[in-house]
Amino acid sequence: MMRLISSLAPLLLLSACAVPVGPVEVSRFHVADASPLGHGTIAVVPGPGMDGSSLELQSYQIAVEAQLAALGYTAAPPDSADQIAAIRLVRTALTESRSPVGVSLGASGSNYGSGAGVGISIPIRTASGQQTATDLIAVIRDRASGKALWEGRASFTVSSTSPLAQTQLAAPKLAQALFSGFPGQSGETIRVP
Repeated sequence: MMRLISSLAPLLLLSACAVPVGPVEVSRFHVADASPLGHGTIAVVPGPGMDGSSLELQSYQIAVEAQLAALGYTAAPPDSADQIAAIRLVRTALTESRSPVGVSLGASGSNYGSGAGVGISIPIRTASGQQTATDLIAVIRDRASGKALWEGRASFTVSSTSPLAQTQLAAPKLAQALFSGFPGQSGETIRVP
C-alpha cells in the first residue's frame, strides 16, 4: 500500500498545481428549427451596452470566435455575415461574509433512548472573502431578418484570487462551456466541468 501511495505522490503534487476549474453553469435557448446553426458565415460583435474597444471584451470575442470556428462557422465582417453573434460580459465582485461563531442544536431518538446536543463552531477564517462572478452571454441572430436563432449564458463564480478570475483563463473556459454540445437542448440548464 505504501508503495502505491509513494508512486502516486508526484501525480498528486502535479494535480495540486493545476488551475482549479469548477463547473460552469450554462443555459441555452434556440428556435425549433436549429438547422441554420453551426455553419455559414458569422461575425462576433459587442452586444448592446458593451464597449468594443475594451481589451477584456476583445479577449472574450476571440474566445467565442474560436469556438464558433470549431463548430463549422467561418468568420466574416458584420455587414456580409449570414449570422451575427452579439456577446455581453458581466463581471460582479461579491463579498462573502462569515460569522465568527456558529451554534448548532440537535436531537435524536431510538429504541435505546434519546439524546440531545449543542455544538459551537468557531471558523479559523473570520474575514470576509471576495469572489468574482462572471457571465458570458451570446445571442446569435440571422443578419437579414434580425431574428434570434440561439442565445446562451455561461456563468461561474470563483475566488477573486483564483487564476480563473483573470480574463486570460476565464474567457476560453466560459466560451468552451457555452458552446459545448452546441446548440444544446433548448431551455435546459447544465453544468459543464
